[in-house]
Amino acid sequence: MKIIPVLFFLVLSSLTAWSQSTALLKKTAVSLLSTLGEVERAQVQLGLEDSARTAWTNLPLGLAPRVGLRYGDLSEESKIAFHKVLSAVFSSQGYLKTFAIMQVDDILHELFEIQFQQGKVNERSMEFIRKLNWDYGNYYLAMAGNPETDDAWGLKFEGHHISINLTVAGDEFTMTPLFFGSDPAVVETTQYAGLRPLSKEEDYGFWLINALDESQKAKATISDKVPGDIITSPDRPQWLEEFQGIKGAELSGGQQKILHYLIEEYIGNLEKEKAEAYLEKLHTRGMDEVYFAWIGSYEPMKAHYYVIHSPDFLIEYDNVGFLDNANHIHTILREKGNDFGEDILKKHRLDHKH
Repeated sequence: MKIIPVLFFLVLSSLTAWSQSTALLKKTAVSLLSTLGEVERAQVQLGLEDSARTAWTNLPLGLAPRVGLRYGDLSEESKIAFHKVLSAVFSSQGYLKTFAIMQVDDILHELFEIQFQQGKVNERSMEFIRKLNWDYGNYYLAMAGNPETDDAWGLKFEGHHISINLTVAGDEFTMTPLFFGSDPAVVETTQYAGLRPLSKEEDYGFWLINALDESQKAKATISDKVPGDIITSPDRPQWLEEFQGIKGAELSGGQQKILHYLIEEYIGNLEKEKAEAYLEKLHTRGMDEVYFAWIGSYEPMKAHYYVIHSPDFLIEYDNVGFLDNANHIHTILREKGNDFGEDILKKHRLDHKH
């Protein structure tokens, strides 16, 4: 009996895992489509080359209309099928964050209504706020290509503080850009007081910056002026070319471990095989090549921002808020060259030229 070389076994195992992941994604997406009527299917489907697939925003529906099907208008059968798609896309952590963020939209609306009743918000402002259409149901689902017949296809789910962008090409798939936000970052009143959908993104960031000694902290801190949003927001360049802050090689083993925890919080939102593949990519290059930069306060509830930047990945976190009270989080995860599956789609097309 021949012994299979370890490397070959690992490669084979990896390919098998990818095949299983994309097969499950396809199965759940096809099941979702089967719950839709003819008119709904026409609404939900885009061409893979449609510019709407690669356009994204985190703005509420009242400021940025979306294409596709409104989540709140889906039948219960379709909602159940859609939850199965998201369960295939995300870990339980990422899945629960998605719906906690959606729930916070309802809470945000309630909070403003309470303030209006208390006279803290005037009628003109309240009229504008209501037109923003914050609502658990105001998220839109679109599908690019057809998972029933196409090797390359995608799925988009987007609304206020959520932009999920799945791209599948053969046995590979990507999930970036992945935007999660939360306003408020911590609910301070109502029965939901204490709810924090993106708690560890904040807590681990403070843990790391305050684990640095004074000279390291000075190197990591690049400015006192906190940006009003993530720097790679929709209307700006989608990648940062300049590495800033402190390099992983300049951190102690313990500090690198905290940085790893923070990166894992973002990568760990994804389903198991994809998360493991991203971590393997991170470990192959090494933590020494990762940069961490901070702007703003080292204390919660004061405006702050951080970026984690390697040659392969970019993570941004911003917490300012309209009232500069640091209670409004924006985050994004990107894979260089593979936003909206750019690299895997290019490879897929080259491999399938006729």
